Amino acid sequence: MTEPPHPRLSKPIHEERVVKVICIGAGLSGLALAYKLRRSFTNFELVIYEKNEGISGVWFENKYPGCTCDIPAHSYCYSFEPKTDWTSVYAPAAEIRQYFEDFAEKYELNRYIKLKHQVTEAIWNASSGEWNLSVKRAEDNSIIQDKCHILINAMGALNSWKWPNIPGIETFKGKLVHSANWDENLDLQDKTVGLIGNGASGIQILPAIYPQVRKITHFIRSATWVAPPLAGPQRFYTEEEKLGFRNNTDSHLEYRKAQHLGLHKLFPVMVHDSEEQKMAAQMMGQAMKSMLPEHLHDVLVPDYDVGCRRLTPGFPYLQALAGEKSSVVVGEIKQITEGGCVDGDGKEHAFDVLICATGFDTSFSPQFPIIGENGVKLDEAWKEEVKDYMGVGVAELPNYFVVGGPSTPISAGPAVYMFGGSIPKRVLRSKTDKNSELQVEYILKMVDRYQTENIHSFAPKREAVEDYVCYRDHFMKGSVWSQGCRSWYKSQSSGKVSGLWPGNALHFVAALSEPRFEDWEYKYQGNRFWYFGNGRSQVEKDEPEVADWAFYLRKEDNSDYLSRRLRLAALTAKKA
Repeated sequence: MTEPPHPRLSKPIHEERVVKVICIGAGLSGLALAYKLRRSFTNFELVIYEKNEGISGVWFENKYPGCTCDIPAHSYCYSFEPKTDWTSVYAPAAEIRQYFEDFAEKYELNRYIKLKHQVTEAIWNASSGEWNLSVKRAEDNSIIQDKCHILINAMGALNSWKWPNIPGIETFKGKLVHSANWDENLDLQDKTVGLIGNGASGIQILPAIYPQVRKITHFIRSATWVAPPLAGPQRFYTEEEKLGFRNNTDSHLEYRKAQHLGLHKLFPVMVHDSEEQKMAAQMMGQAMKSMLPEHLHDVLVPDYDVGCRRLTPGFPYLQALAGEKSSVVVGEIKQITEGGCVDGDGKEHAFDVLICATGFDTSFSPQFPIIGENGVKLDEAWKEEVKDYMGVGVAELPNYFVVGGPSTPISAGPAVYMFGGSIPKRVLRSKTDKNSELQVEYILKMVDRYQTENIHSFAPKREAVEDYVCYRDHFMKGSVWSQGCRSWYKSQSSGKVSGLWPGNALHFVAALSEPRFEDWEYKYQGNRFWYFGNGRSQVEKDEPEVADWAFYLRKEDNSDYLSRRLRLAALTAKKA
């Protein structure tokens, strides 16, 4: 039977169709997506569903005392959108939140965002080639329906906080609070406090509240490495420094690059049994012991590799821990009672306030049903082991992408530009600037191809996913992350490291610089070449007086090199 004429046959090659994109989450990745989509595309619809009352993700949710970024502030921003007036080396949460709010306002991104809307279900419709979504509105708990061609999960790994699984937690009669759901009216003055957890939030909370409390009991399950500040001690920038950053953008860029270089140089520490690892363990062990009383040395200084768990700068934490108002209880908590906690030895510790700095659900399993091709349910597919494709896609989930989920270099370099920022791309020969995105730009390259061809759907091939996971498992064997520690980097079932990229940050940049289209399985609407259209080019839609029909002619060859090696050399060459 002869196929009916395809609409594209009457149009020029690469004619754009309207593409609707739905993004889940208005954190740093969702905002970067909105910015890049608006900057590079014209014929699109975008909706960003955000469950909170405000944007910026974890920086909206985390308001606990002492909450700061442990990455230098000048490195924790989009690389195409520097901020010259950070108040301190490590910015507090409120200031980081304001940065993202200012970014959204500057580029008019709020028009795409629907606050207090939580996606509760996403089902792939193979017939229409669309995702059907159910979304709950917080105002009235009503469910609305929506659909899109492209679905992007930008919820990240740290978006669903959880209470600790300890019997009796619901019976506690004092004030119970979680670090990610902080009560800003909480009065800790002269209170006895219990603090559960020695991850990043617990390490920041303890020194921040120590001056106020009468006594604090800190419950930890295991030792953890506490690092010195990554870019020197915390301090406030002077007005003179901020003025210099603003007036001398070249000098500010070099300052930012120096911070990134320092982060990149940390990676050899993440190699198991390396000399850098041994040296770091020795130096950090000595530093920790110098700040702790001797009876805490064996219980608080780890015997596993530095970096096996996320490194958290926190020398003030060690100083507070050694203070006379602090006591440490090591091991599992047997029970929570009306008045406090019972430790593993059966001793009850009483307090007025119980703070749970116990983190998030980091299983990478979705908090709502995501059902793809042939009824594949993502939570079931990832129950035993997380199997993603290079941190951006999932087999049998067509037209679906992930940002900031598994396989991202969270522990191997600056995070923001890995997920949603950009890398200044200096094309030296033509003296122009171009931004080259990583996860976000990778996705938009795929969207561009989808929009300008007659593609019905695309998803990573199963064999490509298996090969990638095999490589990841092989690489992780030689890393510190696979060593004997309890970490959210690892799958809870298999114990394999799935939360991190198998390499350093610069390796991630290289791997995601261009899509491996051969790893994706495409389905087409009719003949795959119908998008060739009527035999004419897009440029011919404008008259020669407006558009240069001979744009390919030039006075010299200033095009990009065709080999990766020389393209990289041009990008990374320093100015004389």
